[in-house]
Amino acid sequence: MRKETALFVLSVFMMVMFSIISTAHSQTGGIQSPQQGMGPTSAGQANTAGGQVGANISSVTINIDKTALDNGGVITVTGTAPPGKPVYLEVYSDEKRARANFFDNKPNKETGKIPYIFYMTYEMPAYYKIILPKDKSDILTEIKKEGAKWKYSDALKKLGAEDAYIAPATINIERYQASILASIIGSRGQLLPPMDAKENRRHSMQLVKSRFKSPGKLFDATVDTAPDGKFKAEVNIPSGSPPGKYNIVAVADKVKSEPATFENHISFPMVYLANAGTSLNLLWPFLLCLIISIFGVLMGAGGGFILNPILLSLFPLPHTIVAGTVMPTILFSQGSGIYNYSKIKFINWKLGISIGIAMMAGGFIGPKLTELITLSQFQFFFGWILIVLAALMFWQTTPGYIEKNKKEKAILQEFKKKAAEAAAKAGK
Repeated sequence: MRKETALFVLSVFMMVMFSIISTAHSQTGGIQSPQQGMGPTSAGQANTAGGQVGANISSVTINIDKTALDNGGVITVTGTAPPGKPVYLEVYSDEKRARANFFDNKPNKETGKIPYIFYMTYEMPAYYKIILPKDKSDILTEIKKEGAKWKYSDALKKLGAEDAYIAPATINIERYQASILASIIGSRGQLLPPMDAKENRRHSMQLVKSRFKSPGKLFDATVDTAPDGKFKAEVNIPSGSPPGKYNIVAVADKVKSEPATFENHISFPMVYLANAGTSLNLLWPFLLCLIISIFGVLMGAGGGFILNPILLSLFPLPHTIVAGTVMPTILFSQGSGIYNYSKIKFINWKLGISIGIAMMAGGFIGPKLTELITLSQFQFFFGWILIVLAALMFWQTTPGYIEKNKKEKAILQEFKKKAAEAAAKAGK
């Protein structure tokens, strides 16, 4: 009897212990191995030798073959991404920022009203480009064929590059309610409240297009991706690009890598123009302006009307910067021209002062209006003005015009006489 009682007590004890152990096991989920329960590797983190077992297929890594360039060059980019996913590279200058502006003067699709809002930022990356997979080259070619009508936001969608558009999306954008009266008094208009993140991103795309203009400057298709997720691409930084630090970020399946950085160096006579956001060899503008000033002063002008379209055609400069830069440079040619023309008494000061007052008033209006037009509009109006002036001057040099206009003929004869007298005095 005692033996049976002891066995009964022992069996009850064993059942209770088994129940306790089972309950504890179910609550803790069992005993974990050293590798179980660890969180996933963060995007861009590379696996090190002897470390984590197995590759994390959600990570994106990136490597570059050099960390410095001398006035541009080619960077070879390699890395890994989730297998079967397209890889995009976002390349941008991290230190040098430039100004960009856009004037919204097109009717709203919903209301039909023209907003007349001026958007401006000083934080646009001076260099920006998205490198696409090679199989996107045909789509990029079609976008280039659209000409001036292409839209940056539509291009990002067609190319599947929306997730790679990161750096410019958060730039600080100012917007003003523009008006003709504000332009006349030298103001951009009423400053409007800041936009939300979605609107800021949308309008940043308009500023990117306004700044870089063509799809060829904003996109390139050189990324070659293997089935296992390894990729390789060549990033070409052109000569004349801004100096300083650049970032390259790889993006695949909405996951981005840590940025790979490199430096671009320039040396004199290559000089970085901060407000233009580009580098320029000063030797060529110097020689160009020397020739133009000689002929400009000969025609009684500072040469700005010649220098302006040539600078726009030959150098990667915004039309607003060209217009503003040419103004003070004319002072040098006009200052020396005024001195020499006054010596031979060719200046009528009464007429000159009255015209100068009108030009002073125009100097307040012109700069603000220049901000509100695009490069193509600027070139169109400036081109037609030059054509009209050229036709007028050519007509006034024809023999028939000179014969009919006796006063013009007398002025030309007086000019020749005074020029000859001045030459004779200079010879003595």
